[in-house]
Amino acid sequence: MLTPPLDPSKPRCPRRIFITVAEVSGDQHAAHLIGSLKALDPNLVIEGLGGPEMRAAGAIIHHETVRSAAMGLSGFKRVFEMLRLVRETRKYFKRNPPDMQICCDSPAMNFHFAKLAHSFGIPVLYYIAPQLWAWREGRMKKLRKWVDHVACILPFEEEYFRRHGVAATFVGHPLFDELPLRNRHPVALDFATRPPIVGLLPGSRKSEAQHNFPPMLEVAQHIRRAFPHTHFLVPTTTATHPVITRLVNGSTDIEYSQGQFDEMVPRCDFCVTVSGTATLHVAGHHVPMLVVYRINRLLWHIFGRWLVRTRTYSLVNLLSDANRHIVPEFIPWFGSVDDVSTAAIDYLNNPAKMNDQVVQLAEMIRTLDKPGASMNVAKLVLRMMDG
Repeated sequence: MLTPPLDPSKPRCPRRIFITVAEVSGDQHAAHLIGSLKALDPNLVIEGLGGPEMRAAGAIIHHETVRSAAMGLSGFKRVFEMLRLVRETRKYFKRNPPDMQICCDSPAMNFHFAKLAHSFGIPVLYYIAPQLWAWREGRMKKLRKWVDHVACILPFEEEYFRRHGVAATFVGHPLFDELPLRNRHPVALDFATRPPIVGLLPGSRKSEAQHNFPPMLEVAQHIRRAFPHTHFLVPTTTATHPVITRLVNGSTDIEYSQGQFDEMVPRCDFCVTVSGTATLHVAGHHVPMLVVYRINRLLWHIFGRWLVRTRTYSLVNLLSDANRHIVPEFIPWFGSVDDVSTAAIDYLNNPAKMNDQVVQLAEMIRTLDKPGASMNVAKLVLRMMDG
């Protein structure tokens, strides 16, 4: 049961913001936003559904929602949990309607909360826009009806949403608020004198790691044969750590640690990463990569190939020049791991090729690599509340 943060018998002087997230990345982005909101107005009461990062930033968390984040068929297991949370939140809003609802990423969950808040006349900001430009554009009607403003994190999204009748503002990418200072430059690598260090990045969701990490381990076996004594680094999250622990099973050349993405990735010479924000994260650290995403073959041919409308799938390629791919991508990835292994080994055999990719990645992210997204969103929130 959701409990009010304030005594309802007293006047509700502090303004209240309710934030809903469903994934580790959303929890992190929302936590930075909370920090910016508190910096602008320390008296704000911020609450919602989220995870440990939001709680550490000062939010009242009514229900933990990020540990079991999932996609695909496994995501259906959360449907009943989500419906229960919507029912509880509806009861809570009847007693204690907040002044603002912020939906952060995760449209499968957040469209329900946007609709709920809209039904109470609560202004709704959607932060980290659903990627309707990539698939299921038919949901635009719902977004237009239930959401008052969209805070976009990719440069082309503002014009796209406005063209479809949705108020939108490009605020910058929160990743570049969160990255530490980077000063890595392309260097000449010689794996004849030392073994390579390769990152295996299976995603932040439990289901992602379950599907992607086992074939990544097969790729690692191929790399070991080509480059004996290769060291592998695997940053984990709260959700993925138990999965990685079980699958690594004592391998001495695989180092893994929870919450160490920004410490581990800069140490890598090359990364094999799942698609998603992780690709921008790796690019932000100036590390070359290839991108994979394991998908059920049957589901892809029945649904995926007809729903996804972009020319490419990984963000780093999507944001690059329309006529080129900066990084090799294997999406959908099913069947043999041979092609991925061959591509990874080819890069490790060609330091000049890796350095060339780093230069192209740096050029691509230059327009995004500006801190301030969290503060920009916080200012937009306060303007909406004052409006």
